[in-house]
Formats: sequence, C-alpha cells, structure tokens
Amino acid sequence: MQIRNPLKKKTKPHKAVFYIQKESSYCKEVKIWFFSFFTFFILKSHSKILYIRHHFIYYRVITMHMIHDIATYADQENGVLNVVIDIPAGSNNKYEYDHDLGCFTLDRVVHHSMFYPFNYGFLPQTLSKDGDPCDVCLYTTNPLFTGCVVKARPIGILYTSDDAGDDPKIIAVPISKVDPRRDEVKTIEDLGAHKKEELEIFFKEIKRLEHKKYDKIQIRGFGDLNDVAEELTTSIKRYQEEDKH
Repeated sequence: MQIRNPLKKKTKPHKAVFYIQKESSYCKEVKIWFFSFFTFFILKSHSKILYIRHHFIYYRVITMHMIHDIATYADQENGVLNVVIDIPAGSNNKYEYDHDLGCFTLDRVVHHSMFYPFNYGFLPQTLSKDGDPCDVCLYTTNPLFTGCVVKARPIGILYTSDDAGDDPKIIAVPISKVDPRRDEVKTIEDLGAHKKEELEIFFKEIKRLEHKKYDKIQIRGFGDLNDVAEELTTSIKRYQEEDKH
C-alpha cells in the first residue's frame, strides 16, 4: 500500500488529504481495516474527523476546545486546578474565549483607564450562573499570555454580580512547582488587606464608563476555601447537567 498526497490544487490548511493506491485486491481489506480503526479512534477522542470517498481518505484534525477538552482539576486529590488565561496581567484588552469559534477573541478594550492587576482566566468544564465558566484571578510573578494553562491552587473567592447574574471570582496562586514565591499565601487573608480592597474596587470601577452595566454591579465580599469548594462543586455539576442537553 502506498500513501501519498495526489492533490496539486490548494486545500484548506487544516485538512490533510491522503490517497490509497489500489495495487491489489488486498487493498480493499486494508482500506476497511483503516476505516474501522480510525472510526474507533475518532469515537474515543472526539477530536478528529475521517471519511472515505472514491479511494480517498479525508482526515481533519479539530483544534482542542479549551473549555470542554481540559479537566477542571490537574490534581483533584490535592486541589490543584487548571486555569486557562484569558487576559494577561497589565493588559486592558478584554480577551474572551469564544465557545462557538473555539478560539480567543478581543471582546473589547476596557473603557476605563484601568488595567488588570492579575492574570484573568477561567476554569474549564465549569459553569457559573452567568452562563460562562468560573472566573479566576491568578496572581503570578510575571504576566502570562492568552491561552496559557497554569496549575494553580485557590486561596479564596470574591462574590460579585452584574447585569448577567451572579459572577463569583476565584482567587488563586500558582502551585509551588510553577512559582514558589507565593507558597506562604494559603488563604485570602494572606493576600493582605490592600490587595483585597484592590480586588473589590477593581471589579466595580472597571465598568465605570460602561454606564448600562455599572449600576448593576454588586460586590458582596470574600469567601474562604470552604466557599471555594462549594462553588467548584456547584459549577462543575451545573456544567455536567448543561452538557447533557
């Protein structure tokens, strides 16, 4: 069996087309075997599409979905989360992950002159009441980049709501292996009074110039690690129930 690319015309970058040359009657059996094997692989992975048409095998790789294909926990036993970064620290570009497109888009530039003092992201396979994954404020030594996945541990939660509904923010720091500089920060109280007040002011005032949204923002205070655990359990269950429909 010989596998080659017979197409000279332009094809889409994400689609690779392979040709199986019929050299003997055995080729038909080989083609069936190929199809059966890859069909099983497709059903297991949910990340690839394969179909056969006139001795051509069309094979397309689908990009990983950052919400559905990454686990919430990197290590559930030790409470280590996978945090996907939307917005790097120091930026005022409001990047968001588009659920339908499966990529990051620029939703807007913050209308206020403020910038994000932390990396802002989300937890995959979770769902908050506002219809988006759980938000995470991740403190790191250096700004990260959009799409970066970080192993982190929660230290507390900030309860907020806006025009879309309840929108709690989980506060987190990297695990020691990623960055040991915050090993002593175990709870929200260890973050310090100044940073806590900074968080409360930030999530209220960042929408100061978005007049239709500003008056609907409510900051309702912080919660501890028990509150974080409750929020995670609820949001994971909500995601799983939504995923069934």
